[in-house]
Amino acid sequence: MERKSIDEENRRKPSGAAVMRTDLTHALVRAFFEDWAVYGYGGISLERVATRAGAGKAAIYRRWPSKLAMASDAIEELGLKLTDVSARGSLIEELEGYLLMMRRALRHRLVRRILPDIYAEAARKSELVVALKRLAEARRAAGSAIIERAIARGELNANVDIEMALDMIPSALYWRMIVTNRSMTRAQIQRQATALNAAMKFL
Repeated sequence: MERKSIDEENRRKPSGAAVMRTDLTHALVRAFFEDWAVYGYGGISLERVATRAGAGKAAIYRRWPSKLAMASDAIEELGLKLTDVSARGSLIEELEGYLLMMRRALRHRLVRRILPDIYAEAARKSELVVALKRLAEARRAAGSAIIERAIARGELNANVDIEMALDMIPSALYWRMIVTNRSMTRAQIQRQATALNAAMKFL
């Protein structure tokens, strides 16, 4: 006898699979960054991370199989903060938007403390190297998009040295805010964008 469609609709769905709480996932990632900021990547304790988030260690392993997997996801989340650049009307406007986005990220107390350790891990060629390479590629892709739009608008020559431009764009801001620990005003951001706009025409 053919089963009726109503029987299909009334069939009970299998249960028992735990639903991942998004708020707990965010709390765990934040706790991971907190621990990283204090102890460095090498000193991170997943047990301590779980305690900071008000959860058990099992909550971490339900989401990530290892510290490296959790770090990779956390770095990807950080990358989203460092690559969110929308198209605007001109190169100088987009440079200003990019620098303001970076300033917003670099003002975050955890980002400020973690970034130097991230670059130290990259220099040591640690297990994070793959995740850090993706972060660098995402950031440079966002910068490349700015340059390509400027070329399309006729603001830059098609043969502009894109790699040098990508090195120039964030360097002064990073140096000022992270290396020398000084603030950056919006007026200073605007002046930096103006200087970059002029310099990139000679690359």
